[in-house]
Amino acid sequence: MKSLLAALSAGLILWVGGAAFAQNGGKLSVLCAADEAWCGAMQRAYELKSGVQTVMVRKSTGEVLDQIRREKNAPTVDVWWGGTGDTHLQAASEDLLEAYASVHETEVLPWAQNFFAMSGGQAAGIYAGALGFAYNSELLQKQGLSAPTCWKDLISEAYRGKIVTPNPNYSGTAFTMLATLVQLFGEDEAFSYMMALNRNVTDYTRAGSAPVKAAARGEALIGISFMHDAVTQKEAGAPLVIVAPCEGTGYEIGAVSIIRGAKNRDEARHFVDFALSPEGQATGAAAGQNQVPSNAKAVLPPGAPDLSLIKMVDYDFATFGNPEERGRLLLRFDTEVHPPSQ
Repeated sequence: MKSLLAALSAGLILWVGGAAFAQNGGKLSVLCAADEAWCGAMQRAYELKSGVQTVMVRKSTGEVLDQIRREKNAPTVDVWWGGTGDTHLQAASEDLLEAYASVHETEVLPWAQNFFAMSGGQAAGIYAGALGFAYNSELLQKQGLSAPTCWKDLISEAYRGKIVTPNPNYSGTAFTMLATLVQLFGEDEAFSYMMALNRNVTDYTRAGSAPVKAAARGEALIGISFMHDAVTQKEAGAPLVIVAPCEGTGYEIGAVSIIRGAKNRDEARHFVDFALSPEGQATGAAAGQNQVPSNAKAVLPPGAPDLSLIKMVDYDFATFGNPEERGRLLLRFDTEVHPPSQ
C-alpha cells in the first residue's frame, strides 16, 4: 500500500494491459458512499490496476440517490459504489440503474447472491455490516454513568444531550436504523422511541460514520453507526466500547451499481468487476475498514464483527427499498421526530 501511495503521489500514471482512458476526457466518474478513507484507497487501487483516471466523489447515500434522480435524463456519473443496499434497490425500482452480471458474481456469498437477484441484476452486494452503537468509556467513567447495552437504554434521561446519530434523509446508516426499529418494535412504538431518543440527541449528521467518530474524539458520549465504523476508530486507539443492542439489530448490504445512461459503460463494468474481486475488496482492510466482504475468496479483515454472534432482525430489504415506503417513513420522521428546520 505504501508503494502504491508513493507512486501516485509522484504523479505516476500506469497503463496496464493496454487499457485505454474512458470516453469523457479519460475519466471514469464514481460516486462513493463508503468511508472517505476507503473511497480514496479504492480510487488509487483501480487507477493502478486499470490505467484509467478516475474521479471519485464522496457523498452520503441519500445525497447520491438525489443526484442520480436529478440527472436521470443526462447522467454525469458512471458508477455508484458503496452505501446501503436498500437505497440501491430503490434506485433500481425507479429505473435509474443498469443491469450487469459481473464475472465475479458467482464467487459471492449467499446473502450477496440474494441481494443481486432482488435488485433484478442492477446492484451487486460488496460488503455487509451490522448496526450498533459505541460509547466513550473514559467519558462514561468521568460522568459516573452506567453503560448502555440496549436500544431502549439510550432514551434514559441520563444520556440527555450526549448522543449523536445520523439523519435518515441523508445517511443510509440512519435509514437502516429507522427500518430496524420499525421491524423490532412495530412502527408506532418505533416512532415513539425515536421521539424519546430525539431528546437525547445533540446532532444529526449527514455521514453514517460521523457519530462514532464524534464519540471517539470525546465530542459525544454515544455514537450510533455501523459497528465496523466503530471498530475502525477503536483500532486507531479510541476508548470506545462497541455494543450490539440486546433487542437485536439490523444490517446493511453495501452495493455497487452502474448508472443507467452512463457515458463510460464498458469501463463502469470493469470497475464493478474490480469492486467484486478479492483484490478490490481487499482495499477495505487496507484503508482500515472492517466490513465483511462479499466475495468468498476475499480475506476477512481481522476486526470485522462476527455477524453470526449478533442477534439480527430478518431485515426486509424489499419493503424498505421500496420508494413509497421509504418516502412515507422519512416524511413521518421529519414530521414527528426531527423537523428539517431544527
